[in-house]
Amino acid sequence: LHIFCLVFQAPIKATCEDMSCKTGFPEDVHSAVVSRSVHGGQPLLNVRFRSCDGNKKIHFGSSEPEDFRVGEDGVVYAERSFQLSAEPTEFVVSAQDKETQQEWQMRVKLTPEPAFTGASEKDQRKIEEIIFPWQQYKHSSPLKRQKRDWVIPPINLPENSKGPFPQELVRIRSDRDKSLSLRYSVTGPGADQPPTGIFIINPISGQLSVTKPLDREQIASFHLRAHAVDVNGNQVENPIDIVINVIDMNDNRPEFLHQVWNGTVPEGSKPGTYVMTVTAIDADDPNTQNGMLRYRIVSQAPSSPSPNMFTINNETGDIITVAAGLDREKVQQYTLIIQATDMEGNPTYGLSNTATAVIAVTDVNDNPPEFTAMTFYGEVPENRVDVIVANLTVTDKDQPHTPAWNAMYRMTGGDPTGRFAILTDPNSNDGLVTVVKPIDFETNRMFVLTVAAENQVPLAKGIQHPPQSTATVSITVIDVNESPYFVPNPKLVRQEEGLMAGSMLTTFTAQDPDRYMQQTSLRYSKLSDPANWLKIDPVNGQITTTAVLDRESIYVQNNMYNATFLASDSGIPPMSGTGTLQIYLLDINDNAPQVHPKEATTCETLQPNAINITAVDPDIDPNAGPFAFELPDTPASIKRNWTIVRISGDHAQLSLRIRFLEAGIYDVPIVITDSGNPHASSTSVLKVKVCQCDINGDCTDVDRIVGAGLGTGAIIAILLCIIILLILVLMFVVWMKRRDKERQAKQLLIDPEDDVRDNILKYDEEGGGEEDQDYDLSQLQQPDTVEPDAIKPVGIRRLDERPIHAEPQYPVRSAAPHPGDIGDFINEGLKAADNDPTAPPYDSLLVFDYEGSGSTAGSLSSLNSSSSGGEQDYDYLNDWGPRFKKLADMYGGGDD
Repeated sequence: LHIFCLVFQAPIKATCEDMSCKTGFPEDVHSAVVSRSVHGGQPLLNVRFRSCDGNKKIHFGSSEPEDFRVGEDGVVYAERSFQLSAEPTEFVVSAQDKETQQEWQMRVKLTPEPAFTGASEKDQRKIEEIIFPWQQYKHSSPLKRQKRDWVIPPINLPENSKGPFPQELVRIRSDRDKSLSLRYSVTGPGADQPPTGIFIINPISGQLSVTKPLDREQIASFHLRAHAVDVNGNQVENPIDIVINVIDMNDNRPEFLHQVWNGTVPEGSKPGTYVMTVTAIDADDPNTQNGMLRYRIVSQAPSSPSPNMFTINNETGDIITVAAGLDREKVQQYTLIIQATDMEGNPTYGLSNTATAVIAVTDVNDNPPEFTAMTFYGEVPENRVDVIVANLTVTDKDQPHTPAWNAMYRMTGGDPTGRFAILTDPNSNDGLVTVVKPIDFETNRMFVLTVAAENQVPLAKGIQHPPQSTATVSITVIDVNESPYFVPNPKLVRQEEGLMAGSMLTTFTAQDPDRYMQQTSLRYSKLSDPANWLKIDPVNGQITTTAVLDRESIYVQNNMYNATFLASDSGIPPMSGTGTLQIYLLDINDNAPQVHPKEATTCETLQPNAINITAVDPDIDPNAGPFAFELPDTPASIKRNWTIVRISGDHAQLSLRIRFLEAGIYDVPIVITDSGNPHASSTSVLKVKVCQCDINGDCTDVDRIVGAGLGTGAIIAILLCIIILLILVLMFVVWMKRRDKERQAKQLLIDPEDDVRDNILKYDEEGGGEEDQDYDLSQLQQPDTVEPDAIKPVGIRRLDERPIHAEPQYPVRSAAPHPGDIGDFINEGLKAADNDPTAPPYDSLLVFDYEGSGSTAGSLSSLNSSSSGGEQDYDYLNDWGPRFKKLADMYGGGDD
């Protein structure tokens, strides 16, 4: 409250007492109290200028334009941010009529706010009034003349006030409240707009109050508008603007943007070298001491070679070096503790915070590479390339894998032909001496190289060491067995074709480069001879022909025939080399021309009937075209029916000489002669198919076209298809007959008339009585009626059941047996049936009508015929035929 009392020591009032009008400033000196910290654009006060003629255009100016600016409405603004001194600040405000150039001046005196003192509570609670501008009524005329609106100086309110709340700020009133009952209100953010309820006004008294503590870091200023209306809600006064600035308090510590700052500085840097910048921010007002930060270095680790290697600009936070002696090989990193303090670094009242600055000392090339030995040794077999023969090692104290550590090697002598190269191993930094060109032991047995090593970047200035290191490399060449080589390779030979077998063609020999090895002579052999025309002598390399050389062979390309030969030595290990012999074959006239195509088609009539033919000769010029075409004298029908005309060197036309020639196929011989010396000629047969044609020259006789269109290949294909079809039909018929015979053979085995087992069953023979008990006739039971063994008790079996034995193997009759074998087949089957215990008749009692067990009828075996057998005459059985002969022998004939 005391602040507002000081701010408004020069209250702004509107009076109506002086009705006389005088243009100009109402006072010569205007005094105002403002805050000590002034920021750019801040309105400071309003200068009053009275203009009796409202039409005058007044321009305001300031004597200190760099610090203060006066708007067209008379409001004085700060042009920049600055701190007012303890003494009052004075400047002149001028007003000039733009038309008459008349000028008025007024001196303005700004006094900074004093610090809080122990003023009486009464003075502290003194509240100033803000009076609405008044409206002047002249001669009771309905015309109104409204005074210029005043700009109220901002109200400064400290943040974090402890109250009590609501806390009164200022009273707003209108000078018309003496005649009218008015109601006051305020609008804007903080009143009726979010955040609402911070400022309230007594509608009757116009007392403006704040209801709670303010926070400048959230809202730095509030812009309110005060209103005055009558009881009916009619506006009585124009609204006035009220600006409430929240005065900053030191309630926030500085905060670094990063807790850890990373920077680099090259080793060997001079004092004053910039390293990095650290930055802290303070949420308090930066235009006050609360937000003015100062930096300092609290500690440095390590403290070698000096505890104060760095310093910091206390205002900007720039870190620079202040001492020499930065050496990465000794100290690679420094850690600084940086402190930022507000209140301009006042350690008593300021708040502070700390951060860490990590400064890495970067490497510079202050150490050249140095060879670990003065001489290096290596060896390499001759003719080897891309092999490492020696490793050159160096040491470098700079940081590994940096341009100041990476070594580059170069040869300064001993390799004039460039047979060696030195590569750098990126991991070990060693120099790898590599062979890049073959070395011949017979030419060079040893190399002595001079090499130098230096870094990728030059040494730093002021370094006393030499920029490079040198060494010697001694390389020994090892002799190895080398491959022989043919000279020349390839070897070209020109030869006319037709060279007979056994002829000597040329000599193709090789040389052995090993002059210092004890070896026998070279041996030759053939490696590749596509046409098998050549052979080579294994000792002297003489090449002779084994067949006639033919330029028209498929193995000859572009008149060139290639053969490859091999030469081998007797070294350890044995080595060999290859050579290519190229034979350029010269053409001779050894091929007669032929007609192409071999078949043609023409019409029966004279027009159109031309046939184009071409002469083909495997030979080349001058043993080929132009060709001569003619028809032979015999048979006479050839020249009578046909004529031939040459149309170019290789082409001719064959046409009918007569008006009509019956359709069919005609063989027309044509004699073709080439241009060789001597000439070669041949008679080629052209197969001409004559057919009926339409007006377009196309064949219309379908039958003849089909017949004529079937060439020899088509006819052979048709005949082959017919033969294959006949063979398939014959095979099918044979297969059907064979299957019928197999069916007949199966029927022969199971025919009831021939089945021995069924023959026994067909007879009405009931057995011979008790003497036949040795036969098990129970097996005559039908197989389908036999009960399964699984359902019968163990050890119980009927007498007439089929005995259980393994199935015998009967002979298998062939598909088509010979008639003489049928008797043997039947005898074998009979023999197998006699030895089969499971085949009928079974060796047991035959039961023809088994009625089951438990029958009341007695068994036939119970009949006792022995007692009456001697009394009865059975001789009549002999009269019954052969079927009863057995009974007649048993019971008849007396005692016998």
